[in-house]
Amino acid sequence: MNTSTDRIERQVLLKAPRERVWRALSEADQFGTWFGVRFDGPFVEGGRMTGTIAPTQVDDEIAAMQTLYAGTPFEWQVEKIEPMWRIAFRWHPFGVDKARDYSHEPMTRIVFELHDAPGGILLTVTESGFDRLPTERRAKAFAANEGGWTHQMKLIEKYLALP
Repeated sequence: MNTSTDRIERQVLLKAPRERVWRALSEADQFGTWFGVRFDGPFVEGGRMTGTIAPTQVDDEIAAMQTLYAGTPFEWQVEKIEPMWRIAFRWHPFGVDKARDYSHEPMTRIVFELHDAPGGILLTVTESGFDRLPTERRAKAFAANEGGWTHQMKLIEKYLALP
């Protein structure tokens, strides 16, 4: 059980070559297919972009959950790209209220790391910075993303199992 209120960490063993896992994380179109988002351009270190929630294409059940938020735009920042090993992003977590301006709020940091492991590549995702969010949003954003990352680990695993 996670006892931190500031950080979420999930891991999944992916039975795919490192290069394929890296492309699924570092190419905006591939990332969007499994994650459930359309981006307005490629991932470029230091770049800012807009994403729009679009249900995942790899799992009907999770896509149905995402449908409620389809079309919701959000800001996405590519903080760091370390090829074949780590990629880090920033965003406003659970920023799904279309009437709210999140631009003045702190962003959380999402880091995907790849490590060699017996049988494949161990992917670790860590999202941190929840304790800096406005008090009225903090617990809800943390709870939503804690469950969300569990789903996302299943989605990337399913995506990489596709031919």
